[in-house]
Amino acid sequence: MARMSVREAISQALREEMYRDERVFIMGEEIGKWGGTYAVTRGFLDEFGEKRVRDTPIAESVIVGAAIGAAIAGLRPVAELMTINFAFLALDQIVNHAAKMHYMFNGQIRVPLVIRTVGGGGRQLGATHSQTPDVIFAHFPGLKVVAPGTPADAKGLLKAAIRDEDPVFFIEHATLYQAKGEVPDDEDFLVPIGVSDVKRAGGDVTIVSYSKMLQVALEAAEKLAGEGIQAEVVDLRTLRPLDIGPVIDSVKKTNRVVVVEEGWRSFGVGAEVASRVAELAFDYLDAPVRRVAQAEVPLPYNQRLEQLALPQTADVINAVKDVLYLK
Repeated sequence: MARMSVREAISQALREEMYRDERVFIMGEEIGKWGGTYAVTRGFLDEFGEKRVRDTPIAESVIVGAAIGAAIAGLRPVAELMTINFAFLALDQIVNHAAKMHYMFNGQIRVPLVIRTVGGGGRQLGATHSQTPDVIFAHFPGLKVVAPGTPADAKGLLKAAIRDEDPVFFIEHATLYQAKGEVPDDEDFLVPIGVSDVKRAGGDVTIVSYSKMLQVALEAAEKLAGEGIQAEVVDLRTLRPLDIGPVIDSVKKTNRVVVVEEGWRSFGVGAEVASRVAELAFDYLDAPVRRVAQAEVPLPYNQRLEQLALPQTADVINAVKDVLYLK
């Protein structure tokens, strides 16, 4: 095992896959000479050359469109979009082309494409650059959507995404790049797409989360443990396909569940998880499903207001106490 940051884990995954498979190349805005907005691809241009590290125009539809064409032609592009907010400019290419071509052409076409992008708030980037619209992309069949919350999962899931035969929308959280953790020292380390993971065992309540909110949930679980409350934390890791099995197994054990997401509460990931829990484990529930999410406002620029709008550890703790009827 090696201890590294999420940034280092993603960079290592890209480098290993580029050495493993000469068809893999990366493309995006300022990923070459500049090394990427979040320094993930720093040094890649010197290491792999301009043929495999391609700076692109500031045109997201062109980036994704060209990557789709390259994937269909037999390459394995990893296209970087500077932020998930800019993915809206390539929405037609992502959801009407990449996600549907394999189905619409009767399986004769594969699109082995990875779209790396950055989402989430907490960096004072303003309302149009701090959104968490993950659920929008997870809505479309044919597109796999991955959102890791630890360095190990970031590396293993990205490597699995690059090797996958289908398009994968890979979401990295803007405030997780410095987060550190243990990562297996293995060039063939993969984390399967579409498999949720129990990150902390407990018997009193289930907390379901993913991406940055996984860290918030784990911090809340540690503080709750100090009060004698043992929370089981389930990390979704992948939004499509959604592996609800570990969540249901946990709810059958704890009889209570809190879903934590950074996106807005209305029509969100939490709503989908709550619905599936109600369908598959209703008889096991001793309290209504509780959801913790971002305030229903465009995310403020002001630092204090931004943090007030985002879900915090205290919000998760309060929700857990609600479903345990301790308030």
